[in-house]
Amino acid sequence: MKKLITSALLASTLTLSGCGYNNLQALDEDTSAKWSEVVNQYQRRADLVPNLVAVVERYAEHEKEVLTEVAQARSRVGSIQLTPETLNDPNAMKAYTDAQAGMTSALSRLMMVTENYPQLKADGMFQDLQAQLEGTENRITVARNNYIQSVQGYNTTVRKFPTNLTAKVFGMQTKANFSVENERAISTAPTVNFGSHANTGSKSATTP
Repeated sequence: MKKLITSALLASTLTLSGCGYNNLQALDEDTSAKWSEVVNQYQRRADLVPNLVAVVERYAEHEKEVLTEVAQARSRVGSIQLTPETLNDPNAMKAYTDAQAGMTSALSRLMMVTENYPQLKADGMFQDLQAQLEGTENRITVARNNYIQSVQGYNTTVRKFPTNLTAKVFGMQTKANFSVENERAISTAPTVNFGSHANTGSKSATTP
């Protein structure tokens, strides 16, 4: 009896492996892990925002519009969370990526404003936050690209024969990915390296 059970389990394992079930599960886990890293890096960026706004406000307190825009963008980002279940929903993915694109845009505008404040750019804390933001934006780009590739591999396996039959049996569907439009919108990190673009003679704020 024990041999019969063992043989049945072995046959079942071989069947699942042959139909691509194990591969689908592995790919699904990979996309979840890659997405977690995307979320982790976006959260890292969001965590930098309060300190960044605080130090900018010390030198550019009249830039209320820009500072408010950044705070509101951070709030929108925090209000949208994607779970592994909602990752299959294109509308949920679009809402999330649109919110992150808004955060990118707000940070870009904030950095443009700081061009008018040489003392701010010389502040040690600001320089540290600038470096952290730049590094985080680079990590976001890497994490996002890794996720795009992972989803592409998963979706291809879900749709091609014969693994599409297995996917259908187990209710495994294609996952929503970054679209060309929103991928382009968030693929360029905010400019945080000021270099020679500083307007060192200006001491008054000019909102772009």
